[in-house]
Amino acid sequence: MNAPDYSVLDEALEMLSDCGPEFGGGLSNHGPMCAEAMCAMGRRDRVLAWTENYRKQLNPRIAEREKITNANWREALGRFKRAGDWSAFFTNELKERPWHEVVQDWVERLSPGLISAAAHGAIRTGHATRSLAIEDTAQRRRELADALGYWAAVYNTLPGEKRDRGSAMPSAAIDRVEVIPHGERGSGFASLDAALKQLDHFKPFENTLSMVDTDADPSAFVSDLTATFARVFLANAHDLLTAIAFVHAVTGPSAVRPMLPYLRADAVAPALGYAWQASVALYSTFSIAAPLKIEEPSTAISDDELIDRAIATGDEHAIKFTEVCLREDRPHRDPAYRPAALHAIRLLSNG
Repeated sequence: MNAPDYSVLDEALEMLSDCGPEFGGGLSNHGPMCAEAMCAMGRRDRVLAWTENYRKQLNPRIAEREKITNANWREALGRFKRAGDWSAFFTNELKERPWHEVVQDWVERLSPGLISAAAHGAIRTGHATRSLAIEDTAQRRRELADALGYWAAVYNTLPGEKRDRGSAMPSAAIDRVEVIPHGERGSGFASLDAALKQLDHFKPFENTLSMVDTDADPSAFVSDLTATFARVFLANAHDLLTAIAFVHAVTGPSAVRPMLPYLRADAVAPALGYAWQASVALYSTFSIAAPLKIEEPSTAISDDELIDRAIATGDEHAIKFTEVCLREDRPHRDPAYRPAALHAIRLLSNG
């Protein structure tokens, strides 16, 4: 696998600078995230062509309407029409304060809504944070402002609160998670967020936050969570909808990893809890099977071949998911990551 190479990221971000956070009736703009992921995988030679092709379908930036301030921001939280105002707010914040302080304050405020827009606000913020940690540039600051702005504009929370201190890691707690009975599930929802609204009336979900031990080592917790949901992906992803849903059950919690160094100590455990809750929300809503039991990889494939196959699909989810699986396999190796990435590539390329 090539070393990370971010030499073209700023150019790619500049190409996307006039694009809005969503397109096509509610699809998230994956352009900045995917460009950063390819840089992280050492594929700088593929970034600009992919970005140029992808940007053709995007909507323009959302215009500013009314100024958001530190006094009135709560009124604008979760209002997508204010996305332009949120980007402007964070642009100003990043001019006045170090970027890591902005991340520290706002990830703490926004993490209860980690699930927002199928976790895309958090995921985009994770990519932006990682790139800024490598080099502080104007383009990367703008991307962080847009990422946090999107997260704030689409902010919403899941039902339930933490009542008790959990004692299990995600890999053990998943066996106690209840899912919406198949006969009671709706269909034909316009978005993943709309489908997740079913959880508002599913009482067993309310205790989700109390199931896991979020005081565990943060890196180990994220690894256990993503490995668990890589197994969920392998057991449940069988078409485009379920592939996309369960991709985010892995990429959502993984997005917390690059933010962890900038969070206050007392904000880490809540962020981990909301990452777990977001993944379980997708599991409870869409799953048809328990996580796949896997002890050894079912196929041998090199990192480079996996990356090349993902990029060859042209699919933003396949590319980002592959990068996350490889990223998560480094700190705590697990045999589920590469098979999960390969399964996603096959589903998302219709191959």
